[in-house]
Amino acid sequence: MNLNATMFVQSIVFLILAWVVAKFVWPPVMGALDARATKIAEGLAAADQGKQAMAAAEKRVQVELASARDEGAKRIADAEKRAQMVADEIKANAQAEADRIIAQARAEAEQQVSKAREELRSQVATLAVAGAEQILKREVNAAAHADLLNQLATEL
Repeated sequence: MNLNATMFVQSIVFLILAWVVAKFVWPPVMGALDARATKIAEGLAAADQGKQAMAAAEKRVQVELASARDEGAKRIADAEKRAQMVADEIKANAQAEADRIIAQARAEAEQQVSKAREELRSQVATLAVAGAEQILKREVNAAAHADLLNQLATEL
C-alpha cells in the first residue's frame, strides 16, 4: 500500500470523524458545560443572596435585641418607679397614722390634765371651806391662823 494513499484515507477519516464529533458530540458536551456553568453561576448568586439575607437578618436580630434590652430596661425603671411610689405612699400613710395617734394622745393628755385641775380646784375649794370653818370655830389668833394656813398649804 502506498503511504500517500494511507495518509489521504486517514485524513478523510479524520475529517469525517471531526465532522461527526462537531455535529453530534460537541453540541451536547458544550450544552452540558454551559448548563453546568449556568448552575454554578446561579449557585454563586444564590450564595451571595444568602449572605446578604443572612447579614440583613443579623442586623434585624441585633435591632430586635437592642429594642428588647431597651424595653426591658424601661420596664425595670417603671417597676422601680412604681415601687418607690408605693414606698412613699406607705411612708405617708404611716406618718399620717402616727400624727393622728400623737394628736389623739395629746388630746387625751389635755383632757386628763383638765380633769386633774378640776379635781384639784374642787379639793382646794373643799379644803378652803374646811380651813375657813376651822378658823371661824376658833378664836381669832394670828399664830393659830398661820398654823392652819401652813397646814392647808401642805395639804394642797
